[in-house]
Amino acid sequence: MHAIIVTGGKQYKVTEGDVLYVEKLPNEAGDTVTFDQVLAVLDGDKATFGQPTVAGASVQANVVKNGKGKKVIVFKYKPKKNEKTKQGHRQPYTKIEITKVNA
Repeated sequence: MHAIIVTGGKQYKVTEGDVLYVEKLPNEAGDTVTFDQVLAVLDGDKATFGQPTVAGASVQANVVKNGKGKKVIVFKYKPKKNEKTKQGHRQPYTKIEITKVNA
């Protein structure tokens, strides 16, 4: 059984046992998270699509850990002006494992 969920402004196609890196959630490692915004549920040949979400459907997941991604260097440069700025950014994430798809 597959489901399409929304979290952090992004859509993910998930099944039971999947491990995802999503935008940071306000939960600690070991907590259980329930995603209520389910756009579609796909079960074999049967598909249920919501308008905009499927009523009564949810996806449960366990939070594995919170962390930061690899550093991205942001370098701005203006020629002939001796103007340079260098900045680093590490995007925070939450690693989750999907445990159950309720349809």
